[in-house]
Amino acid sequence: MSKGFASNYRIVLLGAGILASFGCIGARLLDLHVHERDRLMSYVERARRQITVEPAKRGDILDDRGDRLATSRSLIVLGVDPHALVPADETKWPELARLINMPLGELTRVFTTKTRSIPAQATVSETEAEDAADAAEPGPKGERLIRWAKLSETVEESTYEQILKLGIKGVYGNRTYSRAYPHNQLAAHLIGFVNKAGEPASGMEAFADFYLRGQDGWRESEKDGLRRELAQFRTREVNATPGYSVRLSIDSAIQHIVEQEIDEVVKKFNPAKVTIIVSDPHSGFVLALGNYPTFNLNEYNSLSKEEMGMMRNVAITDLLDPGSTFKIVPAAGALNDGLVTPTTQFDCSIDSIEFKGKPRRFMRDDHPFKHPLSVSEIISYSSNVGAARLGMLLGEHKLYDYARAFGFGEKSGFPFGGEVTGLLNPVDKWSGIDITRIPAGYSVSATPMQIHYAMATIASGGLLMRPQIIRQVTDNSGEVVYDFTGSVRREVLTTKTAKEMAMMLQKVVSTEGTARHAAIPHFEIAGKTGTAQKLINGRYSDRNHVGSFVGFFPASRPRVVMTVIVDDGRPPNGRVGYGSVVAAPSFKRIAEQLIQYLDIKPVIEPSRNLLVMEGGRR
Repeated sequence: MSKGFASNYRIVLLGAGILASFGCIGARLLDLHVHERDRLMSYVERARRQITVEPAKRGDILDDRGDRLATSRSLIVLGVDPHALVPADETKWPELARLINMPLGELTRVFTTKTRSIPAQATVSETEAEDAADAAEPGPKGERLIRWAKLSETVEESTYEQILKLGIKGVYGNRTYSRAYPHNQLAAHLIGFVNKAGEPASGMEAFADFYLRGQDGWRESEKDGLRRELAQFRTREVNATPGYSVRLSIDSAIQHIVEQEIDEVVKKFNPAKVTIIVSDPHSGFVLALGNYPTFNLNEYNSLSKEEMGMMRNVAITDLLDPGSTFKIVPAAGALNDGLVTPTTQFDCSIDSIEFKGKPRRFMRDDHPFKHPLSVSEIISYSSNVGAARLGMLLGEHKLYDYARAFGFGEKSGFPFGGEVTGLLNPVDKWSGIDITRIPAGYSVSATPMQIHYAMATIASGGLLMRPQIIRQVTDNSGEVVYDFTGSVRREVLTTKTAKEMAMMLQKVVSTEGTARHAAIPHFEIAGKTGTAQKLINGRYSDRNHVGSFVGFFPASRPRVVMTVIVDDGRPPNGRVGYGSVVAAPSFKRIAEQLIQYLDIKPVIEPSRNLLVMEGGRR
């Protein structure tokens, strides 16, 4: 055999190897095309196709005058693909750094860092893995190429236009929206906020999210080798639909007046909590609601764990004994059932009385009354004994029924989550002394909102209204989508009884009543003070009180109902935080401003006006 040629054996062996290799390749190709096709095509599609979400602009929250309480700012999330940068653009880097307020050294570091290490044993979620795949590509062993490095999340549209004019290749942005609250802490507990994840967390933001959130848009297209969109290959595109705007019944001017007064109360009395509510008695619409403590809506994420309680809307979440403000219930109930008239008298000098065959001891009054008190005087002098005697006249079951009718022991229907029902035990769970305590506002607990709408029942002419806060929902063009109107929960009193109660409540705000500090010359102010001892370690405290004043005006033609509740206020010189001291003066100061703002006219001869009110139920 010639040494220049391979043997036949070797040739056959080489040919067989080549044929076997082609066979394996063919088998693998067949496997890939037939068995693995769908799986592999999904990778190709994933690398080639992209779906870009276009976020919808969230609707505005407006006050009753159209002033923005919450709005969405259009912002650009700016980033860079370091591998797409070209040396010729390096002279533009200083101007870009200035526009986005980033130190040039930091910008240079981001632009020149083109890979990142892949941590050993790293575990990420599926979503994080997909984001990483979009932002980076395989690089040297143990590293990944950076295809997206964030420069700023808060670039304004006008600034982005200037950045685009620089023409720096590889720098681009995606539009997003940031929620902003122009008035900071104004009406914070009513408006609520949207958190960093874009989720509505509380208040109107959460309650009206269905209207506000809008509908995101999206587009499907292809990417080139540098992962840039090829717009000519867009196959589907759906535009984002902006959210609706929600107009509230809240008036920013009235809200500001209320919050200013709360600040003054806090400075003067250093209370634990304060709540002030203002509403329209005939529709139930809330015109203002303020709480202390409160918080800045634009800085909600800066609160410590200890400060998180500031976000709680104590007007609907916290309970208190209503004290003497509850006395309207037994008085109105006895009048409504025809058991008494405003002039019916009771001996309120006694310490106890027999009820259902057992002696029942009364709560003592702050001042002894040596002469019999009329029903009107029981209210104006705020007699605990008198209130108990009215409750006994009604009887336990009737008293309970009227308390429930006024809204105690059930949610008011305020349109936010977190509202509690309060505490009003059924009669079969009453103790032997509850018939003497409940008429005076003890052994019953309520929210400030329940107390407010109980008084509003008298101002409305006997109707218990549902708290309302949304007036209108409008679309992006300003067209009204939905109008909200007042909602009656139930009829509680006849118009005649409501008028009689309004007249008696006017006497509370007189020189002989407990709320003379709420009086305004030439204006009919009707209302009731309340002072309740707080339960401290299971016992009623002589030093800790909840002082309140709840009233409305003008009494004959009510325009405004207002509640002022000061929890644990501490007047100077060691005085007790009576409602007449810590709450009634605030009512007067706010009312004087509302008289000017709402153009409420003075009324001469208030008694005569009350007697000539027309229409209504009997």
